[in-house]
Formats: sequence, C-alpha cells, structure tokens
Amino acid sequence: MSKLDDLIKELCPDGVEYKTLGEVCRFQNGFSFKSPLFKSKGLPILRITNISNGEISDSDYVYFEKSEYKEDLSNYEIKKGDVVVAMSGATTGKIGYNYSDNVYYLNQRVGLFVPNEQFLLKRYLFHWLTGQSNNILHISSGSGAQPNLSSVKMMEFEIPVPPLPVQEEIVRILDKFTSLTAELTAELTARRKQYEYYRDSLLSPESISREFACKLGKIGNADRYLLLTRETKVEVKKLGDFATITRGGNFQKKDFVESGLPCIHYGQMYTHFGTWTDKTLTFVAKDVFYKSKQAQPNDIVMAVTSENVDDVCKCTAWVGKEPIAVSGHTAIIHHNQNAKYLSYYFQSSVFYKQKVKLAHGTKVIEVTPDKLNDITIPLPPLDVQQRIVNVLDNFDSICSDLKIGLPAEIEARKKQYEYYRDLLLTFASSGNTILSEQNRTEQNRTEQNR
Repeated sequence: MSKLDDLIKELCPDGVEYKTLGEVCRFQNGFSFKSPLFKSKGLPILRITNISNGEISDSDYVYFEKSEYKEDLSNYEIKKGDVVVAMSGATTGKIGYNYSDNVYYLNQRVGLFVPNEQFLLKRYLFHWLTGQSNNILHISSGSGAQPNLSSVKMMEFEIPVPPLPVQEEIVRILDKFTSLTAELTAELTARRKQYEYYRDSLLSPESISREFACKLGKIGNADRYLLLTRETKVEVKKLGDFATITRGGNFQKKDFVESGLPCIHYGQMYTHFGTWTDKTLTFVAKDVFYKSKQAQPNDIVMAVTSENVDDVCKCTAWVGKEPIAVSGHTAIIHHNQNAKYLSYYFQSSVFYKQKVKLAHGTKVIEVTPDKLNDITIPLPPLDVQQRIVNVLDNFDSICSDLKIGLPAEIEARKKQYEYYRDLLLTFASSGNTILSEQNRTEQNRTEQNR
C-alpha cells in the first residue's frame, strides 16, 4: 500500500475538510507602477506577460527604482516559492510559480496568493490552482482577449485541506511528473537553440558564400551535415527588388464556413501555422473569397499586427496548389524565389534586427507592409536555397512535429500529470472515504511504475 494511502488512513480516515480559499489564504493585488518610471535596470516588475507555462519567466522584465516611490512596497515582493496569477488580458487565469531565488515586485493585474502555511502548503496550492483554469475563466468578466478575473469570486472557491503530511506526499508525487516534464522541456529548448544557431548560420551571406560545413546531429539514424562550396554566388538584395507586397483584407472570422474556398486569417499565424503549409484551417464562401485579397501558390503570408515585437511579421509560405483568401492585418509577398527559404529567413535573427527598426506602436505593434521593401535578404541560387531548406526542414521536424520526438513526449507527460493531479486532489468531504478504491488502485500503480 502506498505511503499516501497510509497517511490518509492514519490522519484523515473520516474525510477531508473543504474550506473556501479565502479561509486559508490571503490574496494580494499588485501595485500600480508608473510606466513613465520604468527603467532598463533596477528592481524587476512582474507583469502578466512574465507568467507562462506554470512559472515565472527569467527574462523580458521592466525595472524601477525604490527611491522614486514613497509607498512601502514590501507587501508586493515575490520571493522563491510564491504563487501568482494573471488577472486580465489573454493570459487571464495563468498560474505562475517562482522557482528562482530572484525577488520580483507585483505589478497591477497580477495577484499573489499568501496561504496560511499552518493549513496550506504553497506548493500544494500551486498544484491545486493549475487544475482550476476552467473555473477561473468561468468567473472572469469581459470577452475576447481582455477578460478580467475577480479575486473576490476566486477566493470563494472551495479547496480540500488535508493534513500537512498528506499535502507533502501529494506534492512529492506530482513534482515527480513536473520534474520530468521540465527535463524534457529543457532538452527541447536546447535543441531549438541549436536549430536557431544553425538556421542563422546557414542564412547569413558569409556562410553561404564560403565553404561551410556543420554537423546537425542525428536525423533519423545517421549524422547529417551541410556543405556549401566556395563557388556559391550570393547576392544580397532588397525585398522590393524581387518581390511585390500587397495588403491582405476583406474578410473576418464571422465569414468562416464549414466548406468553401480556402483562407488564412492573420490570427492563425500565431496559433496554427508554421514555416509553410499546403492546407488551410478555415474556409469562406465563394462571394467572400472573390471579394478578398488572395495569395497565390509560393507566396508568403505575413501577419503585420501583433501584441509584441517578437511575434509581429510571423509568416508562413503558402505551398498549396490553389489561391487562398487572406484576411486583413497581413502582407502578401509575391516573389520568384524559394518560398520556404524566405520563410525561414523571416524567422532568423538577421531579419529580427531589421524588423525591430520598422515596428511601431505600444499596445499593438505593427509593421507597415510597404516598409518591408527595404529588408535585405541574401539570395543564393535556387538549388542552394533548396539544399538549405532541406536541412532546416529535417531539423525543424525534430523540434516541432507533435507526432514524434520530444514534443510528443512532453505532451504525454503533461497529460499524465493532469490526470494524476485531478485524481490525487479529488477528495470526499469529511465523513466519507477519502479516495475511492479505483483511485487507490490507480495511485498505487503510479507508485510502482515510477
């Protein structure tokens, strides 16, 4: 019999008491830091954009100086082991855990949970909160990308509060799953950084024009290399010298139909499409299609409006066999080069440095399509472009294909974690059996398989 089952029988044989979150936890709203006083260095301010994938990020912060505020800001400190939640915007309800030793300061629209640790462990609370995403969204007001979370309603949620030793054992079990997922994610991140390094190297004029060999590691069962010779001729041209750029437009999400003619909406660039595609996700009726701007086979579809600089200009090469309708907030790039080669280039750090100079806006970041004409791009012969594409396609499939490799393993581990989290954190109230016999059997099997 598992240790958890022993603890439950010993410490709470008659059931677990449920309490409202407000009875065992205080909620701290963020401080209204003044954006004109943001600094490039100093003390880091935790904003909603810094919460992702169950943790607090270690980059992309703005900073402040304490001397510029009269208020006591000690209540707004986020220390190691603290649990926070995003209160508004597209990230509403996202839970973050501070794994680092860094101290951050709580900005408005971010909330901090301060549990009474005589009753509730922070890490136990974190695991429980990650299973409440649907309930949190249900009590959020607003719609679209700007819902707002009510802390008052959230603190009325009922949470099972078993004795601390039971909480500790549940945390130990669930942390095993999160630890393995973190290890796999770190490995995937390393692979992606390696891929980005080679991608940028392969797409630089210097690398293309000289002898350049790189070992990409195993792809399939063999080591793969790319070798380009010194004879390769590379021209660096402005995009406007070999391409025409037009704006997309004329249809909206409400125009989608079950079957019709293919279309791409700019929002799908961030959520669905990668470097290239030969199939669309959605369709529009004929009358809407022929009134819309269209991309031809081999064109690039690029989103020119985003919430941040990193995502603006995200694009996909359309390699299907028929024209597609394209929504607004996009640029359609018609050219005579290898579409996938260009699409890979538009992901490179060399292009990033150029687009940053073109981006404008604060809440919404935009790049005017006409300004893309001055972007410079190295253009080797088409056969060399194809060789580069072949290598990057192979490497990209390892990093991105959710059907194989590390991403699939990570996804499986996440689902396993969610399953056992919900299993272990589902208790009967006092006076009933804590875990059903089925739950005990499942939990014991988990212990034996680890």
